[in-house]
This record gives sequence, C-alpha cells and structure tokens, in this order.
Amino acid sequence: MSSATVDVENVGGIDEAQVEIPPGVTVLAGPNASNKTSLLRALMTVFGSDEASIKGDADEARVELAVDGDAYDRHLERTGASATATGDPYLDDPELADLFAFLLRSNEARRSVERDVDLRELIMRPVDTEAIQNEIQRLQNERDQVDADLDELESLKRRLPDLEQRKSELESEIEATREELEDVEGEIEDLDASVEDQREERDELEDRLAELRDVRSELEDVRYEIETKRDRLDSLREERRELEEREDELQAPDVDPEDVEDHIADLRSRKQDLDAEISELQNTIRFNEKMIDEAQEGTHPAVQTTTDGGTASVTDQLLEDDTRTVCWTCGSDVSIDRIEDTVERLRDIRREKVDAVDDIEAELDEYTDRKAEYERTQRNRDQIQTRLARTEREIESTEDAVDRLTERKEDLTEEVERLEGAVEDLESDTYEEVLELHREANDLEYELGQLEGDRDEVVAEIEEIESELDGQDDLEARREEIQDELVDLRTKIDRIEEEAVEEFNDHMEEVLGILDYENIDRIWIEIVEREVQEGRRKVERNSFELHVIRSTDGGVAYEDTVDHLSESEREVTGLVFALAGYLVHDLHEEVPLMVLDALEPIDSDRISRLLEYFESYVDYLVVALLPEDADALEVDHERITDIGG
Repeated sequence: MSSATVDVENVGGIDEAQVEIPPGVTVLAGPNASNKTSLLRALMTVFGSDEASIKGDADEARVELAVDGDAYDRHLERTGASATATGDPYLDDPELADLFAFLLRSNEARRSVERDVDLRELIMRPVDTEAIQNEIQRLQNERDQVDADLDELESLKRRLPDLEQRKSELESEIEATREELEDVEGEIEDLDASVEDQREERDELEDRLAELRDVRSELEDVRYEIETKRDRLDSLREERRELEEREDELQAPDVDPEDVEDHIADLRSRKQDLDAEISELQNTIRFNEKMIDEAQEGTHPAVQTTTDGGTASVTDQLLEDDTRTVCWTCGSDVSIDRIEDTVERLRDIRREKVDAVDDIEAELDEYTDRKAEYERTQRNRDQIQTRLARTEREIESTEDAVDRLTERKEDLTEEVERLEGAVEDLESDTYEEVLELHREANDLEYELGQLEGDRDEVVAEIEEIESELDGQDDLEARREEIQDELVDLRTKIDRIEEEAVEEFNDHMEEVLGILDYENIDRIWIEIVEREVQEGRRKVERNSFELHVIRSTDGGVAYEDTVDHLSESEREVTGLVFALAGYLVHDLHEEVPLMVLDALEPIDSDRISRLLEYFESYVDYLVVALLPEDADALEVDHERITDIGG
C-alpha cells in the first residue's frame, strides 16, 4: 500500500487541513480539543460513515482521499438540524466498518463489555440469515428434483438386464425361424418342378394365399393392438384409483388464506415500522454520543464558558464534578450526565423494540409456514385433479379405440374364414402338399416379421435407456455439489460464531500476555445455549458468555465478574472484541483503515504494545493520543501534530 493523502475542510473543529498517512501506525498527537477526533471522523466520512459533523460556523464540508492511484470524496451540506452527504466514498456499505474498524470512544463493539451488550448479536448483525435460509430452501428443492431423476434412472437401469436377455432370446428365435423358413422354401422349390403344367391354378392359389397372409397379418396386428390397449386401460384405471385415494388423503389446512395473507402483511408492516423506529433511535443515540464526545473534547460550539467570559479548557471541565453544556436540542444549560442518562434510556427503548421485532419475526415465520403449507397442499390437489382429468380422457379414448379395434377384428376374422374357404376349393391332391408348405411358409414369414418388430422395439428401448443413463454421472456430481453447498450454508452461521469466539479468545490470550495485567489469568468467550422466548414459543438460541479468570496471591484461580474489570481492562477487552469482528468478517480485505481514540484509561506502555499488536492486522492504523502517550510509543509510527483549526 502507498501513502494516503487526505484533504479536510470544515469538519468538526477543522477549518482546513491536508495530511499524509503512510501505511502502518499514524499518531495524531496533541492535547484535548486539538481536532484529533475531528480528523478521525473525517477519515471515517470519506470511507462512507455518517459520523462527521459540519463545523459550527460553516454550511458545507468536504473530505477527499487519494490512495493507490484512486480518488474518493464526500461532501456534506447542512440541511436544517442535520447534514446531507453526497460524493463517491471508499465503501458502498459502511455498516461493518462502523462496527469493527472505526473504533472511537462511542463505538458499539468497543463499548460492548462496558454496556453489557449482546456480543453474539453484534457479531452476527451483518449476516443476512434470511437470505441464507432462502438459498437453503432453493437448494433443497433442486436436490429433491435431482433425487427423483436419479431414482428414475435407477429404475431404468434395473430394466436393462431383462431387456438385454429379451433381445438375445428374440434374436435366437429370429435366427431359428429364418432357418426354418429357408427349409420350407427349399421344399416348395423342389415340389414346384413337378407341377409346372398347373401354373395357372397355382398362380391363382398363390394369390389367394398371399391375400390370406396379408389378412392374417393384419388380424394379428389388430389382436396385438387390442391386447396392448387393454393393458393400457388396466394401467390407467389403476392410476385413476391411486389418484382418487391421494386426493381423498389430502386435507387442506383449516385456514383462510386471505386472513393469513392479511395477517402476514400486517406483521410485515409492523416490523417495518419498528425497524424504522430502531434505525431512528440508533441514529439519535449515535448523534448524541458524538455530540457528547465533541462537547467533552471542546470542539463543539456549545462548550461551557468561564465566569470571566473565556472558554474553559476541557481539562478544567473534566476536573469539575458536574460538567455542563448547552443542550444542542433545547438550548438549555444541562449536565452532560443528564444527557448521557437520556441516551442510556434511548438504548433501553431500542433494545425493547429489537425484542418486539424478534417476536414479530417469530410470528411471521409461523404464519408464513401456514401459508406455505396451504399453498403446497392446494398445488398438490390441483396437480392430482389435473392428472385425474387427463387420465379420465385417456380412459375414454382408449375404450373407444378398443371398441373400434374389436369391430375390425370381427371383420378380419370373417375375411380370413372366407379366404380359407376359397383356398380349400382350389386345393387338389396334387397341390395338397404344396399348399401346406405355402401355408407353413406364410405363417413363418408372419412370425418372423413379428419377432423382428419385437426385437426392434426392445433395441430402441435399450438405446433410449442408455442415452438417459449417460447423464447419470452429471446428476450425481450435481447432487454432491448441492449437498456440499447445503452443508456449507447450514453451518455458515455456526462457523462464523465459532470463528469469532476463536479469534477473540486467541487474540485476548496474546494481548493479556503482552500487556501483563496483574492477577488476570484469562478473559475468554464461551458459546452457550439459552432458552429464549421467541413470539409464542420458547427456542434454544446460542449466546456468547464472557468469562474472567483471576488468581489470588496464593495462586488459586477463580472466576470473577465482568463488572470487576478495571477501566483499562474493559477498554482492552472491547478493542480485542472489535478486532475479532474485523477479522472474522474479512473486513481487512476491503477496509484497510482502522481508527482509535480515547485510549487514556490505558497506560502509555500498554498503549504502545497494544498498537504494535493491532498494526500487524491492518494497513493503516490511525490513533489519537495525548502528547505524553505519543512520546512513550516504541512502535515505528508517523506523527501528526498540526491539524488545521
């Protein structure tokens, strides 16, 4: 990575500034109220966040970033009490960066330990679980279809040995019949030489025999077709009976689909309203947290003034028991503690509304399942009724065909009897043997034709089955792919949870070893299952449980509570949790920047070691420090002390 250049105008307390940020650690060194946090917020803004504010005496602000030959920009314009942002930021969606890369004092992940936030909810918030479930359902449907196709192929494959055997038997019969016919034709040729003078009578007899052969052949074809149609008729009637039984077994759920649809629409509307309220509450909370930070730092215009009219330093204000400021909402003089209490109440309200959304989602799942069950049953009934109607039509047409063929068989039978009588009239003692041979040859030719036709049908069926079996390998490969994708999707959420816990525990162990906190043996997260109320039912849901292990002076380990962590220990724990989120969501691949401020609770030596540890996981690490903390750094870094005021 090359150095990044940042131009800032009218952001926070900055009039105008241009800074160059090389890869590695960059320290913004200076006392409080020296625009360090304003520059950090400007960086966050050009990366896509909405954390920056316009300078109090300006109507517009601008941040531009140039890095690796690419340029990004963000413009802010004051619109009433808020600001409108335009431009081309580094990130299209800053949600992950806001959670795990932009680690200012008020960052939600960083404050997670202090505020007893649901750690699992924070880690899993960026994961679209609904999209995962939809993809699982789609793949399950595709797998079911592939399984049905494979079952059909297996059924066809089981038929092949019988068909091959039948083909072999038919070819043997054809060969035997052909040899027998050749023998009979040879005998006929021998006899024809002795009756040459009765050729006219013989020709007439042969004509009758040929006609008789044709009629017999047609009669046999009709008989075969009648038999085939009757077999098909039995099959259709059995299919109709099975369809009627399946139709009787299908019972549509006792629900009104319109009522269910209306209720689902109502639930979605209520969820949408609650989501909007939660978003508005979150924006309000973030805005007030930012304003509190700026008021405490001294960059906000509403800083408390001294009795002689001068501006009190932030250090002086922090030393007073009751720091006061001008409320940016109502304009009255209030204690910052009161504003922080109000913000905490807003957080409680947000949590209550998040719980309400969970209840609605549970009820929405229940009613969506009801609707899906009704629609599935109705589709099955419609399919069965359609097949029943088609089967009934085919039964009627087959019965009509059987009737027509039966009439034709009777006509052909009469014609055969007539021709046989004509042949008998033409027979004589001389021709008796010849006629018998001709009749035998006639029968053999017909039988040979039937056998060859049967063989051709079997061969065609074998070729068709083998053609369909050619696609079996592709189907089996696709099924394995689907199964692998299903396993991957079903375990994705568990993998993210496990990776997050593993990342936190590993990094926490390393950081504690580096920072050397007394009597803290270990801080670690465990995945536990808890029974929670979800709508009208209780379900088991994973949760992250934070453990603190300490040791007595005698070396005996015991588990302590998070409440007993020092301010420094909480800060470090929150930062390590944010780093775990940064890594488990692969944020380092798309967000090369991490910003830090408000590290005063951690002593200078530990700050130096902590920054050296974080540096190995992020390209640009920009941190705001007091001069004494910056002077104690041992890690290689770039220092910036002049930020335009």
